[in-house]
Amino acid sequence: MNSSIPKQFLLLAGRPILLHCLNAFNEADPQIEIVIALPETFIEEWKRLCSVHGVKVKHKVVAGGETRFQSVKNALSLIPDKCFVAVHDGVRPLVTPELINICYDAAALMGNAVPVIPVNDSLRSVDGSENRPEERRRIRIVQTPQVFKAMNLIKAYEQTYDITFTDDATVIERMGEKIHLIPGNPGNLKITCLDDIRIAESLLLANK
Repeated sequence: MNSSIPKQFLLLAGRPILLHCLNAFNEADPQIEIVIALPETFIEEWKRLCSVHGVKVKHKVVAGGETRFQSVKNALSLIPDKCFVAVHDGVRPLVTPELINICYDAAALMGNAVPVIPVNDSLRSVDGSENRPEERRRIRIVQTPQVFKAMNLIKAYEQTYDITFTDDATVIERMGEKIHLIPGNPGNLKITCLDDIRIAESLLLANK
């Protein structure tokens, strides 16, 4: 992003990216308990941004870690074990309250819920100088929020960190739990580069 501050603090339509996520979860359920994991050196900056933008949504803040795994583990320390917990990327600002509720409802029925979308492009896997086509019908792009029984996810995060733990589904799957996929939303964009912010702003404007 060529930025000295974390992506989630960059402005999208005049408000921090992370604030869009916060508002979406609050709109999905005003009673929801929200915990945000942030780089420790930016916690005060987040408090300042909340003041500047008049944030009224109640939430707790915990210091993150060097990896996504550690950040989620730190946040789970503030979560009661008898509930369902959604883990969401702070740079997916276009998540809708509808998708959030669908994920919770599906997890309540199946034990967990992971939103995914199909791949539309042709795929090739690369191994050194060799490459081969991959069948895109068998591939899905994984999104968040991913929802699990809190007691199961807390236990899963007691495992030793593994580099293959790229999201919460891979962590809890290591414990033997079957992952249940549900339809995600193509508009649930993850902000990775500056162009993504421009696209997200266009989508926000189109949905007004």
